[in-house]
Amino acid sequence: MRHVHLAVVTASFLLAVGIAGCGSSPPINKEAPTAAIRAAEEVGASGVPTASLYLQLAKEGLEHAQGLAAQDEKEQAESMLQRAQCDAELAVALSRGDADKKEAAKAIDRVRQLREDNALPKERK
Repeated sequence: MRHVHLAVVTASFLLAVGIAGCGSSPPINKEAPTAAIRAAEEVGASGVPTASLYLQLAKEGLEHAQGLAAQDEKEQAESMLQRAQCDAELAVALSRGDADKKEAAKAIDRVRQLREDNALPKERK
């Protein structure tokens, strides 16, 4: 009889734990947007005006998603996380584009300087 009582108590406890576990929603996954924001910061997005805007939007979106998750608005939080990740990835792309433009401008200046240095005298007869 005592074993039956212990089994009922144990089963009740496990059932209560199982129900409590099902009642709470799993936390949102913010790893991808956080990594994208970190990447944008590492490539210097804060120094490029348009990229800086999207980096700021990504950070604000991540914060907003955390707030939505705390209010148990998981679907909206997930959507906001995707948007934050896209904003951060756009900041990375804009930063790289700006760096490529600067590098191309330097290359053009080097070519011009080489042409000037190697120019033949204009009075050639």
